[in-house]
Amino acid sequence: MRIFGQFKSGESRFYGEVRGEEVDVLTGAPWLAIEKNGSTTPLRHLEIDVPVAPSKLIAVGLNYADHIAEMKRTPLGTPLIWFKAPSSLLPHNGTIEIACLDHQTHFEIELGVVIGREAKNVRKENAHDYIFGYTIGEDISDRDLQNSEKQFARAKSFDTYTPVGPFVYSGVDVSDLAISLRQNNEIRQQARTSQMIYPVAEIVSFASQNLTLLPGDLILTGTPSGVGPIRPGDQIEGMIGEWPPLRNSVASATK
Repeated sequence: MRIFGQFKSGESRFYGEVRGEEVDVLTGAPWLAIEKNGSTTPLRHLEIDVPVAPSKLIAVGLNYADHIAEMKRTPLGTPLIWFKAPSSLLPHNGTIEIACLDHQTHFEIELGVVIGREAKNVRKENAHDYIFGYTIGEDISDRDLQNSEKQFARAKSFDTYTPVGPFVYSGVDVSDLAISLRQNNEIRQQARTSQMIYPVAEIVSFASQNLTLLPGDLILTGTPSGVGPIRPGDQIEGMIGEWPPLRNSVASATK
């Protein structure tokens, strides 16, 4: 497994490969080319930034049977996809800012897929050849808007509504990993990625039939059951497998 991220040091921002407690600085985004510039920085001296920079942020819905049941929906027979705004991305340790305090705003833990090669009309059996790596993501959702509108993009695209990170992992098998979310140290969601109705390869293939996927694009693959409301003051922790958890706090958006 190789671990990549984006980091800040003062006014400088750069991509790097994490090696234990050190970060090897890269010349650019790792999904384009893994080229080191020869310098290394201690991880403890760096601020972790959003590890992805997608041209498209694609979300998948209704991909766990228990979540379909809790949302009182019915299976569609194909993946349900929509777009979230890339401007909604939030790094590890960032603050989720609830836009409408009088609305029900929910957490959703998800496995994120980072595309590594241009993909169009990809066959399912070849889909993994187009994946650079994986990350932890959350799809924060304004349920009042989602339930009142016929499409989901606005309800899920407020600034800070897509926490992602801390890192991107390549060379890993994600077919059967534990996936969970803690709210204020209490488990709210808990499942395994093997419970997805549409596995990663099928999602990538399906999306590529309609869209040209570009290197760096991010796909969130759906959430298991247990979704619930967030409130100012909450601490949210998303976990997949043995990866370092994605931690975020919650506050009210300032107007």
